[in-house]
This record gives sequence, structure tokens and C-alpha cells, in this order.
Amino acid sequence: MPASSRLSGPDTLRASAIVLVFVYHYRIFVSRQPELGWLAEVGWSGVDLFFVLSGYLIAEPLLRGLRQGQEIALGAYYARRASRTWPLFWLVVAAFFVLPGQLGGREPPPLWRFLTFTQNIGLQPGTAFSHAWSLCIEEQFYLFLPLAVIAAQRLRLSKTLAWCGLIGLTLAACVWRSWLWQHYGAEDQVVGYYQNIYYASLGRMDEFLPGVALALLRHGSPRLWARCMDQGQVLLMAGLALVALMWALICQGYYIPGQGYGFFMSGPGYSLMAWAYALLLMAALSPRSGLGRVRVPGARSLALWSYAIYLTHKPLAHVLKPLTAAWNPWLQFAFIAAACVLLGALLYLGVERPIMRWRERRWPTQMQTGGAPANAQVA
Repeated sequence: MPASSRLSGPDTLRASAIVLVFVYHYRIFVSRQPELGWLAEVGWSGVDLFFVLSGYLIAEPLLRGLRQGQEIALGAYYARRASRTWPLFWLVVAAFFVLPGQLGGREPPPLWRFLTFTQNIGLQPGTAFSHAWSLCIEEQFYLFLPLAVIAAQRLRLSKTLAWCGLIGLTLAACVWRSWLWQHYGAEDQVVGYYQNIYYASLGRMDEFLPGVALALLRHGSPRLWARCMDQGQVLLMAGLALVALMWALICQGYYIPGQGYGFFMSGPGYSLMAWAYALLLMAALSPRSGLGRVRVPGARSLALWSYAIYLTHKPLAHVLKPLTAAWNPWLQFAFIAAACVLLGALLYLGVERPIMRWRERRWPTQMQTGGAPANAQVA
């Protein structure tokens, strides 16, 4: 998307998501100290924010195209998604398998688990490149979303049924996690908790649904969407309040020392966190909200580099940790953070951007009209 037409609000949220994740992982894997405070406590929810953003950014162009009378070109859709995420992912996977001892973590799962994006299934915490679990769930979502949209279109499902489906799936996920919590919520079941709830596809994929819901609202009920966009500042205040409430609940009851993971955050909490972030995303899409209007310096660049930073920040921090161990803690934090941003920028400029430019020439759209992709180019 050209810089002139790119919305600043979603960029700010994506930049915030990678900051949250970095701070959380830094506290867990580098400092192991409380100096980063409550921000590190809630940092894991940056992944939830990424999920919501992905749900909207993937569903919105599909539903927009359907509203304009086009159809989904599955081949072009999957080619665009694969060329966006796979090349850099393969590069990082290769680095972990070539240098398993240097990049941190125990022996990773078999290579085929990464290549098929099933590494998150039954994942043991602490293995090398364990943070790829979220990418696996994203790729699974990318696989099924267009199929679900096409099925809904072929079956001529109404908007009401679509909304019932989104709500029903969210409630089902809450019930499923609540049931699993009874078996894996205790402190001595941490591995089982991660394998069956935190890393699990069925435990977390519903967090894409709030983003899908925003896309459905925008293109299924455009008049209502327009009225909502006129209330951007109200949406922003409500979103900030709800996110603050969820963060407070995370700090108080996500993990209770001596007991284990709390019921509320394990059951409905993950879903509610995602819906709270969706309210912020809705505000970010409104030109009448401060989040939508104000361009935060550096946020767009950080958003563009966020995928590369996410994939590489843990192994790079692992490499730099012993080299900076004797430094002042805040100087160490600043240096490692800057190094992670720099590596992310270099990977974006050297790997991601060239491939995305090629992708736009090869598959300029994922929609088709009259049986052929719109504006398709002959290879």
C-alpha cells in the first residue's frame, strides 16, 4: 500500500504489538528481572493483537471484493499469502537448524513440522524457535478463511447467520478452554497448559474472529459502519478502557504463584482480550479518532519490520545476552532492542520488500471477475 494511502492507526497498533511481545520475551529470556514492570506482565497479549490485526487485514479485502461482485481466486490468494510469509520464515528456520546450539532453546521439533506449519501442535515449551507457534496458527487461519467465505457464499448464508457463526465459535472456544483449564490449569501442569491451551490451534484461533467481525461489519453493514466511524473518539475511549481492564486482570489473575493459571483468563479471557483489541482497531480505522489521525513517528517503519523482528528477536537476544551481561541493565535493554530493530529492518529491506514487489507484479490481486483474476498478468 502506498505511504500516502496507508492508514496510520493500524500501523500504530502493529508497532505496539511487537513492542509488547519484545518486552515480554526480554523479561522471560534475558533479564529475568521485574524492572520492566506491568508492561512485561501483559506483553504476551501482543500476539493477541497480531491475531486481531491479521483477522481484519486478511478478511477485509476478501469481503470487499465479494461486495463488488468479484470472486475469490484461491490460487492467487494462496500464492500471495505464501510469498508474503514463507521466504523469511524459511530463512530463519534454516538458521535454527544450521546453528541449533547458538540460537537458544532445546532441540527443535522435526523440520517437517515447521514446513507444514504444525509445529505448534503438542509443542514442548522451551524448544528452539518455539515462538513460531503463533505463525503456525496464522497460516492455518490463512488456509481455512477463504474456504469458509466461499462456503458461506455458495450456501447463501445471511449476515445474521454469519454473525451467529462468529459469536458461536467464540463461545465454543471459551467453553473448550474452560474445560481444558480443569485438567491443565494447576501449577504442576504448566507443560500441558501450554500444549493444550496456549499453543493450541483450537485454543487460540478464535482470536482472529474479532478482526473478521470488523471486516464483516464494514462490508456487510456499510451504513452502520459509517456511523461507527463517526464516533471514532468514543470507540477509542471505550477501547482503551477495556484494554486497560483486561491488562489489570492479566496482572492480577493470569498466573497465580503457588496455584497455576487463573480460570478467567484461561477460559473467556483470551477471547475478551482479542475483542478489546478489536475495539481499538475499530478506533484506529476511524479518521475521527486520535489513534486514526495521529501518525506516531517511527510506527510505520516498526510495523513494516514487525514480522522480521518477531521471527528473529529471541535468537538475536540469546546471542547478545552473554556479550552484554556486565552492562547496566537499561543499557543492555536499549542495545539489544536496537539490534533487534536493525536486524528486522535489514531483513525487511533485503528479503521481504523485494519479494513483495515481485508478488504484486505476479499476483496483483486475489479476486477474480468472470473466471479470471482481475488485472491478471501473463507469466
